[in-house]
Amino acid sequence: MNCENILKKIGEIYVPLSIECQQDFITHSKIVTFKKGEVVVREGQFSKKAYLIVKGCARAYYLKDGKDISDWFTFENEFMAAIVSFFSKEPSPHYIEFVEDSVVLEFSRDVVDDLSNKHHDFERFISKVVTETMLGLCERLYTIQFNKAEDRFKHLLHIHPNITNRIPLTHIASYLGITLETLSRIRSTKNRI
Repeated sequence: MNCENILKKIGEIYVPLSIECQQDFITHSKIVTFKKGEVVVREGQFSKKAYLIVKGCARAYYLKDGKDISDWFTFENEFMAAIVSFFSKEPSPHYIEFVEDSVVLEFSRDVVDDLSNKHHDFERFISKVVTETMLGLCERLYTIQFNKAEDRFKHLLHIHPNITNRIPLTHIASYLGITLETLSRIRSTKNRI
């Protein structure tokens, strides 16, 4: 997959980008591969990079009292960044890990700023990405606060039907705020229906 095809897909999913904007974006980004298990950001690091997942998936997680707690997952045609560090230029509270061998389009915060100032379509594109990310996080917060464990799992499967084939169950359980045993019970009950 080349940058032109990736940007065409961005235009289909998010916002069409002008030819000039696409050319600038291609000039200032690169296709990178990561191995399964590769951690690209650690807690306390500063991160100026963002990734559009072309193939594969990644997760953001915290370490709290020695426990690994998944905060979100991204899959093809979605973006991953250490959001706090990327936007506020503060140290990241997250780790960013690729859960599968992955191909990504990598770009920096400086590129986002420069292209947003130069191209209104790129500014609209970034605005849409940020809005969708915020809405997704709000939906997740609502789900965790007000839904039972089984409903949280059903909702996750509705959004990502194949997630259990791609993400380890321990990460899914921590993302849902439940134990692995509870997740196993929910899954076995679901399979009996």
